[in-house]
Amino acid sequence: MTEQALRDLAEQIKSWGLALGFQQVGITDTDLSEAEAHLQAWLAQGFHGDMQYMHQHGLKRSRPNLLHEGTLRIISVRLDYYPEAQRTTQQVLAEPTAAFISRYALGRDYHKLMRKRLQKLIERITEALPLAYQQDVSMRCWVDSAPVLEKAIAQKAGLGWLGKHSNVINRQAGSWFFLGEIYVNLPLPIDSPATPHCGECSACITICPTQAIVAPYQVDARRCVSYLTIELQGAIPEPLRPLIGNRIYGCDDCQLICPWNRFAKLTAEADFKPRHQLDAQHLLTVFSWDEAKFLAATEGSAIRRIGYQRWLRNCAVALGNAPYSAEIISQLTARLAHPSALVQEHVHWALKQQHAKLNAADTL
Repeated sequence: MTEQALRDLAEQIKSWGLALGFQQVGITDTDLSEAEAHLQAWLAQGFHGDMQYMHQHGLKRSRPNLLHEGTLRIISVRLDYYPEAQRTTQQVLAEPTAAFISRYALGRDYHKLMRKRLQKLIERITEALPLAYQQDVSMRCWVDSAPVLEKAIAQKAGLGWLGKHSNVINRQAGSWFFLGEIYVNLPLPIDSPATPHCGECSACITICPTQAIVAPYQVDARRCVSYLTIELQGAIPEPLRPLIGNRIYGCDDCQLICPWNRFAKLTAEADFKPRHQLDAQHLLTVFSWDEAKFLAATEGSAIRRIGYQRWLRNCAVALGNAPYSAEIISQLTARLAHPSALVQEHVHWALKQQHAKLNAADTL
């Protein structure tokens, strides 16, 4: 294909992406050497915690050609997700007996929705190619489902810069968005990388409840509430439990405080709107769910990935952090016989916290 044909195709790809519902489309090359160095240093410090998959794929994450042979360019897309909820995020966090769930997980799981749209984009690109090229062109899409440095790619493709909290920030849209990629072996023209605009601001570092942002652009996942409530398979370290508050799935504090999110817009995606009233649940209610209810309430949701035991683990910690309540003690006591040692441990801890608050009140 001629250079002009490739330029025209790149513009069409961006137009088709917007028509499919993405808010932004950018194109970049495969040189991720700077991000690779940052990743290797991060891993060397053990900041990935128990996320061994960060190691397992070797350099495939930072060298796209190793993941999909022949890759020359990466098409990066942005899909905004911030939902309109019954109660604002700040209201939920301010109510210690409310169950806080990260905003991205209130609706349907984004993986399938984005993958289907990316596949449609691949089909449109293929159809637009001259017949002589169609057999030789290779494309594959990814949505947080393979060893891909999606944030570094998005920055290089011009979608936004990496903030000090390690999330991608867009000047016109903030940071409430998902990312997806198409690896392609066409030498498409590339976009200019986004430049950083955090300046001297360190609000995200200051507000982090567990001080997981140990330095600008460096997050120790082992302290991050999202890691502790979602990725961590075992027991949550005791010193960090009181800092989790009422967050039972993820944490949005660093995004909530970011001044660039004043430009964020509510999502137009019906699938991202809260389901099963997950935006307005009480801790005692979600802790009382049996496994069947948990599965029903999280059907089609990213929350299902943690499973029922870790759901109870997280809820128990949040109840331990809540103000003293006889009803909380009653429900926690009823869970002492749960067959999971993981659940039992966190219930015991939560009961200890509740009794300590009762004793403190009695001495006043």
